[in-house]
Amino acid sequence: MAKQEAWAVLKTLRLLQAMNWEQLQNSKGLRWELIQSRQGPGGERLYSLRISRSCRAVAWRDGSWLRLLSLHPDHDSAYR
Repeated sequence: MAKQEAWAVLKTLRLLQAMNWEQLQNSKGLRWELIQSRQGPGGERLYSLRISRSCRAVAWRDGSWLRLLSLHPDHDSAYR
C-alpha cells in the first residue's frame, strides 16, 4: 500500500470514529452494503464499506462497536 493510500485509509478511520450508525449507513461516500454471501465469525451479518478509492473493508456491528474483519485492496475480493 502506497503512503498516499495509507493516509486515505487513516482519514476514513478517523471519520468513522466520529460518525453515529445512521450517518454511517446513509453515507454515500462509504457505500455501506450488506454482504449476503458471507457471515461473520459468530454468524453476524457482514457489511462492506469503502475505506478509500481502491480499498474496501468487511465489518459487522457489535452493539455500539464497528468491528473490522478485513481490508481489501481489491474491491471485489471483499465479497468472496
